[in-house]
Amino acid sequence: MFVALDGTVLMVAQPRLAEDLGASLDQVQWSSTGYLLAVAALLVTAGRLGDRYGHPRLLLLGLLGFGAASAGIALAPGIGWVVGLRCLQGVFGALLQPATLAVLRLSHPPERLGGAVAVRTSAIGLAAAAGPLLGGVLAARLGWRAVFLVNVPVAFAVAALTLALRLPEPPRDRRPRLGLGGALLLGAALAGLTHTLVGVPVHGWNSAPTLASSAATALLGALFAGHQRRAAEPFLPSAVLRSRAVAASTALLLLASAALFGTLFTCTFVLQDVLGLDPLGAALRVLPLTALMVLQAPVAAGLVRRYGARATAAGGVLLLALGAGALSRTAADQGWAGSGLAYAALGAGFATVLVTATGTVVGDAPPAHAGVVGGLKQTAMNTGPLLGIALATDTLLLASPAGRALPGADGGASAAGAGATLLLLGAVALLGLVPALLLPARPGRRAGADPAPGPVPRRQSSGTPSSR
Repeated sequence: MFVALDGTVLMVAQPRLAEDLGASLDQVQWSSTGYLLAVAALLVTAGRLGDRYGHPRLLLLGLLGFGAASAGIALAPGIGWVVGLRCLQGVFGALLQPATLAVLRLSHPPERLGGAVAVRTSAIGLAAAAGPLLGGVLAARLGWRAVFLVNVPVAFAVAALTLALRLPEPPRDRRPRLGLGGALLLGAALAGLTHTLVGVPVHGWNSAPTLASSAATALLGALFAGHQRRAAEPFLPSAVLRSRAVAASTALLLLASAALFGTLFTCTFVLQDVLGLDPLGAALRVLPLTALMVLQAPVAAGLVRRYGARATAAGGVLLLALGAGALSRTAADQGWAGSGLAYAALGAGFATVLVTATGTVVGDAPPAHAGVVGGLKQTAMNTGPLLGIALATDTLLLASPAGRALPGADGGASAAGAGATLLLLGAVALLGLVPALLLPARPGRRAGADPAPGPVPRRQSSGTPSSR
C-alpha cells in the first residue's frame, strides 16, 4: 500500500515539479522511468536477499531507505537530484515489495493466508483511490515537495512496527547463496524489458530503438538461462520453476494487470479527450472500480475457500474481460450508469484475480524461497501495466488521424479506435483463462502449503512440488 500510494500521488504532482524546477517533459518522465528500472532490476534479487538474511531485516532496510530517499527528493535543488534519488528510492522500493509477501507467507498458516492477502488487496485499492486526491491537495496547498515529505513519517512509523516482527530466520549454514552472476544477468534482462516497454509509446513496436532494446533483452535472457543450467545452485530454484501453481499465478497476474491498466489508460483519453471531462471528473467516473476492488477482496477470499482457486480465478477473468468489452461499446458516450457498471466489473474482476493468484503463488512458495517467489509475483505486477499501456498506446496511435501522435493531439481521440483498443484488451484478459485453469481446483488446500515454516534445506530435491 505504501509504494502504491507513493506512485499514484506522484502522478498528480509531476506538473508542479516540472514548473518549479524548470524541467523538460523528458526529464520529468525519467523521474518515473528511473524508478521503474531500479525496481524491475532488483525485485527478484531483493527476494533472494530476504531468503538469505531474513525478510524483516530487508523490510526494515527498505522502509528506512525509502523514507530517507523521499526526504532527499523533497530537498532536491534540481531535476538531476530528483531523478537520481528516485532511482535510489526504486532500489529501496524493490526491497519492500517481496519482503511484505514473504512476511505474509511465513506469519500466517495456510488457512488464514487468503484473508491476509484480501486485506492487502483492499489496502492497495484504497491507496489507488486516495493517491490522486491526496497528491492534488498536497501539491495545490503545500507544493510538490510535500508529496515526498509525507512519506517520511509514514515510513519511519511502519519501520518501528516492523521491529516487533518475530519470524524464524534461516540457519547460517543453510542459507541460499546469493548468486551474484545470476542476479546481475536477471536484473539486466528485466531492466531491459522494462526499458523496451516504456519506450513503445514513444517509438512504436517496430522502430529501431524498440527492436534493438528487444534484441538486447533477449540476449540477456538467454545468457541468464544458460547461467541457470550451469550453476550448482541456480538463482531461481528448481522447486520454484517447476511449480505449476507459481507459473500459472504469475502469468495470470501479468495478463490481468496488462488488461486493467491498458483499459484505464485508454479510458483516460476517452473521458478527457472525447467527453471533455477534467481530471477530477474523470477520476469520479472510475470510482466504482476502486470501490469494488476494496469490497470484492474479502469476498474473493471466501470464494477461494469454497470453490477453489481455479473456478474463482476464471470467474474473475471473465468479469475483467466483460468490463473491458462493455466499455468498448460505450467509448463514445460513457454515461454514468453504463460506465459505472463496466468499471465495477473491472474492479471486482481484478480484485478476484489478484486475491486468488496472490494467495496461490504465495501459498505455494516453499518457506525457504518465499522471497524469490514474492519477487517474481511483483515483477509480473510491475511488467503487466507497462505491457498493457504499450499495447493500448500503439493501437490508439494506429487509429489516430495524426499517425504517430497521441489521440487528442489533433483535437480529439478516435472513439472507434478506443473501442477497438478496449476490445483488444478484453481479449488479453480472456487469455488469462489459460493460466487460471491451471490453478489448483480443490478448495481448502493450497499448493505447497506447509504447516509451519521449516528449516531451509541446503539443496532442493529433484521432485516437483505438489500442485494440489
